[in-house]
Amino acid sequence: MSTTANATGIGRSVRRREDLRLLAGKGRYSDDMNLPGQAYAVMVRSPHAHARIIAIDTAAAKRAPGVLAVLTGADMLSEGLKPIPHAVWSRHPAELFLPNSDGSQAFIPPHHIMAVDEVRHVGEIVASVIATTLAAAKDAAEEVQVEYHVLPAITRALASVAADAPPVRGDGGNVCIDSLVGEAAATEAAFARAAHTASITTWIPRVAGVPMEPRAALGEYDPASGHYTLHAGAGGAHQPKQHLAGVLGADESKVRVVMHDVGGNFGTRGAFNPEFAHVAWAARRVGRPVKWTCLRSEAFVCDYQARDLEATAELALDAEGRFLGMRGSVISNVGAYPISFGPIQKGVEIISSIYDVPSVCFRARAAMTNTPPTRPYRSSGRPEVMYVMERLIDIAARNSGLDRIELRRRNLVPESAMPYRNPFGMLYDSGAYHKAMERALELADWNGFPARRAEAKSRGRCRGIGVANYLDTATGVPRERAEVTVMPEGIVEIVIGTVSQGQGHDTSFAQLMTEFLGVPMETVRFVTGDTARVKFGGGAHSGRALRLGSIVMHNASGEIIEKGLRIASHVLEADMADLAFADGRFTVAGTDRSIHLFEIAKAAATRNDLPDDLRGKLDATSDETVGEASFPYGCHVCEVEIDPDTGTVHVVRHTAVDDVGRAVNPMIVHGQVHGGIVQGLGQALCEQAFFEPESGQLLAGSFMDYTMPRADMFPFFDAEMSEVPSTTHPLGIRPAGEGGTTPALAVLVNAVVDALSEYGLEHVEMPVTAERVWQAIHQQH
Repeated sequence: MSTTANATGIGRSVRRREDLRLLAGKGRYSDDMNLPGQAYAVMVRSPHAHARIIAIDTAAAKRAPGVLAVLTGADMLSEGLKPIPHAVWSRHPAELFLPNSDGSQAFIPPHHIMAVDEVRHVGEIVASVIATTLAAAKDAAEEVQVEYHVLPAITRALASVAADAPPVRGDGGNVCIDSLVGEAAATEAAFARAAHTASITTWIPRVAGVPMEPRAALGEYDPASGHYTLHAGAGGAHQPKQHLAGVLGADESKVRVVMHDVGGNFGTRGAFNPEFAHVAWAARRVGRPVKWTCLRSEAFVCDYQARDLEATAELALDAEGRFLGMRGSVISNVGAYPISFGPIQKGVEIISSIYDVPSVCFRARAAMTNTPPTRPYRSSGRPEVMYVMERLIDIAARNSGLDRIELRRRNLVPESAMPYRNPFGMLYDSGAYHKAMERALELADWNGFPARRAEAKSRGRCRGIGVANYLDTATGVPRERAEVTVMPEGIVEIVIGTVSQGQGHDTSFAQLMTEFLGVPMETVRFVTGDTARVKFGGGAHSGRALRLGSIVMHNASGEIIEKGLRIASHVLEADMADLAFADGRFTVAGTDRSIHLFEIAKAAATRNDLPDDLRGKLDATSDETVGEASFPYGCHVCEVEIDPDTGTVHVVRHTAVDDVGRAVNPMIVHGQVHGGIVQGLGQALCEQAFFEPESGQLLAGSFMDYTMPRADMFPFFDAEMSEVPSTTHPLGIRPAGEGGTTPALAVLVNAVVDALSEYGLEHVEMPVTAERVWQAIHQQH
């Protein structure tokens, strides 16, 4: 390792270099973008969850001052705009596919950028108004008159799959996929010989992603060239480019997407949104740039949402507590349009978690409802199934009389079994699961809990402790590309297809280049989020950004060093075998003769005596497709205190041990874990996108009704990293961004149920609000 890398390379807690810019208000987010002569778009949205559109009267709106255009679904069809070509299935080769059991194709109805004859969720676009000012567009939008015939609405997936359920849409059934995966016969045999069983029927409710920055988009069209440009933040730039071209029927070469800073994603803003196509299309229609900015209240009904899984599961055990089998049914609520089957794919494939379960069989369904579409959200699908598994284990411990920790110890996959193939064929590369759990229990002082419980009891409080092991699957788009150029003026430029939405890429990626090339961090410059410069990129999702970005940057750096050695051999008149590269310099062994990497770049650019293949830019490109998945894991312990008089739940202690393989920047990793914990505990404690069942109206449509976690709800966390190198990554890296969230639902509910055990309670549904806890206590008496 070089001297520079020793200070700022892999493993160092370097402060985020992007923070000064962002904290000083110098960030550039989507709404900060403006262009001369731009117009403004306002969307007219459906107030009904399900209705036929009888008529749309736009005459008054078109006459309003400043209005340039009023667009409807009829206009969309007449101009040949196509449905959004969502990537509904995960495209990673390691992912579990869920074929329909009857051999039919999955039902994937078209998702247009606005409704035509039928609206299928509150907030769906029925018209858009384009005007010279935002105020004029808002005023005119109120003049658009829409006549509806209201139809029955469904909000829960369980209701949607019922035999007598009304149709969610007029042109097809309610179920998109209905798959049976696993070994049914072996699982039935396992349950037949079981000494103990445990079961749970539960619902993991829906949440809103609510990123700090609301969405915004600015569209341009150049009639001379036929080129479109979209300025909008998302999970990456290339997929929106492909989807925008698909909707508009344009060649991809005539579409450019530009992203700058993105104020949070977590998955719900990771896909193509209808408004992105609206502004580009409208720009073509009115002959000027068109901008749309989402209001927060609007976002609650038009942003993609998340979670929402109905689950029934059983666990079979032998007399000694060894797991024999697991079976059940899970139903994912995909909302009005199937945007992604990723959550149910990624959940089912690891529902057995890090335990050795010989036989597993699950029925997996994706059902549509009259609610906004759902898509992956921090640790897509995994918090839900970890919750199911860890609750089952606690219930099994209670039913069998076995200790809940010992039950986990007996069934964790041992380190000696690695690599381990789970019942669905997912290959876990490496892991020390027992060590992670034992370390978490030690940090949490598990053995000292009885004394803390007794002390709380003396104050009239109920104290509980919960534990949850977890596994995460990191896959995502398997291809990534990086172009690395060493410039004579002392800059290393990296053009890469990942994008940052708050993860600290500008720091951690620069640390990687410091490690690889021995250059100071301040010399590293990134180009991301602009499809005019970035030829391909998978963006940031599913723990892929640094994991795949590090591979392509490492490969390109290796090529640059190899080329640099050849150039240095000519410049220093030394045999390549006598040259070594360290700390950014090429040195002749046994001498004080050396040349810096930037001087090599200058020589390549200016010297005429070099071979032709060594002249020009000192650069390299790596374009890789990685077919292996990565499996972060860990163990969390949570302690809560409950006031039985009010039902209020207080998190008083939270301990985390998360394995990240190899931490590039431990401080950033800890920040990711802390944020993930709060995001998961917030869902378990208070968050829910609550829809009125009869009307399909969202009743939690603002921060007055949708409860967000706050800093004063949580203690300081005791977090520690485990670093067992991943065998499927050349640097041993596993992702770290989702580990805090993945076990959070399970560990919180396990702790709450433990606290309420004196009342005979065996389970409490989420969110565990004070009202729900109070009612549960009093229903037992």
